[in-house]
Amino acid sequence: MKKMEFLKINVFTGLKNLNSGFDSESIYYFSESDFEIVLDRVEKLGIGIMGIEPWLDEDFYGVKVFEDFNMEATDPKWYRKAFTEFKKDKKNLIYAASYQVPEKLLVK
Repeated sequence: MKKMEFLKINVFTGLKNLNSGFDSESIYYFSESDFEIVLDRVEKLGIGIMGIEPWLDEDFYGVKVFEDFNMEATDPKWYRKAFTEFKKDKKNLIYAASYQVPEKLLVK
C-alpha cells in the first residue's frame, strides 16, 4: 500500500479536505477541529509528523517541524504543543502536515 492511500483510508477518512486547488492536490488541509482528529488518529497509529503547516485565507501562515522541539517525529508531545501554539493565534487557520508512516503499516 502506498503512503497516501494509507493516510486516506486510516487517517483522513470522514474528514473534509479544504484544499480548493490553491496547493498540490496531494496535500490535504483540514479545519482546526478536523486536524485535532487527524492528530488523534496519527498518535494511535504511531505515525510521525515531520511538520505542521497552517494557512490563512489560502496563504502560507507558518510552519513548525519536529526538530524545532528537539523531539522525534513520532513523539505526540511535539505536534500537540505546536498545534496548541498555532491555535493561540485565534485565527481561522487550516492545517496540513507531512507524515512519516512506518513501513510496517504499509504492508498488506
